[in-house]
Amino acid sequence: MNLKITLLPGDGIGPEVVDAAVEVMKVAAEKFNVSFKFNQQLVGGCSYDKHETPLTNDVLSACYDSDAVLLGAVGGPKWEDLPQNLKPEAALLKLRKALGLYTNIRPAKVYSPLLSASTLKPEVLEGTDFVILRELTGDVYFGEPRGYDENKGWNTMIYTKEEIVRIAKYAFEIAMKRDKRVTSVDKANVLDCSQFWRKTVHEVHKDYPEVILNDMYVDNAAMQIVRNPKQFDVILTQNLFGDILSDIAAMITGSLGMLPSASLGTKYALYEPVHGSAPDIAGQGKANPLATIASVAMMFAYSFQMNKAAELIEAAIEKTLGMGYRTADIYSPNTVLVSTSQIRDAVIDNFNKIYDEQSLGVFTL
Repeated sequence: MNLKITLLPGDGIGPEVVDAAVEVMKVAAEKFNVSFKFNQQLVGGCSYDKHETPLTNDVLSACYDSDAVLLGAVGGPKWEDLPQNLKPEAALLKLRKALGLYTNIRPAKVYSPLLSASTLKPEVLEGTDFVILRELTGDVYFGEPRGYDENKGWNTMIYTKEEIVRIAKYAFEIAMKRDKRVTSVDKANVLDCSQFWRKTVHEVHKDYPEVILNDMYVDNAAMQIVRNPKQFDVILTQNLFGDILSDIAAMITGSLGMLPSASLGTKYALYEPVHGSAPDIAGQGKANPLATIASVAMMFAYSFQMNKAAELIEAAIEKTLGMGYRTADIYSPNTVLVSTSQIRDAVIDNFNKIYDEQSLGVFTL
């Protein structure tokens, strides 16, 4: 299998975490008889510095010609004063729209060795394994009109039926492969848009009678994720609410540096860590690459249907954490503080050991 991957390292620690993840990809490719062709491009602030735009048409063309896109992180104080459409973050919205990425998948899984890394009690966290599906193309992010003047600011929250139906179907399909439970999160007691969301989700649910569906207001969902995260299996929610809830879920894993994501459309897919560009530690070897490496595991599973490779990458991450290795963001007493490259090498070493232990042999796809 020959696959084209567009790499968009971006700004800050983006290049460091992407480089680490690519090294893991190369090792997995060798074991599973896959050939990757990498095409690295600029995006975000570094793209603006060179091209006066955070995302060029040439980069979009490279993404269109890829089997998957791996993105690092964008943004930083250097570009904060730019107009909204020229800020590094504008590249993400443009990418999602241009590639037709309508579903963002953010798993919130607690690795056993990191139970003490969160501020929540271990007994609350243990066994937590849920996934947030955030809709990406609607809501206030793209609604018009929008703007502000001296006296007021305004945004439009809008959803079409098609946008809700397609992500609801995806949520129920994922639930069928998990514990068959979906929690649809909205604010239907206040927002007409959310009332329409809830009505449409229930219509789609009729085609999935095996799945248990319950509704939850977003404020209650935020509280419940912290109070009792094990109650959730699949959380389906709107764009704005998903943005907020997925960061709350970072408390479950102990650090934003541990949270991967996949943004999927009908044809294209983009994978990225949830964390930001952290320019204050860029180039110091302090960045945690595990979220990006876990995003690569999602790439193997969702884009390439290589579930065994994905499982081994996840297992290698957990084994590495079990050995006590920690980057600064998840470091605690009685653990071993390591650099970006050191934790990358440990993951690769553990991947190879687990592969050999399971005597998988050579896979043909």
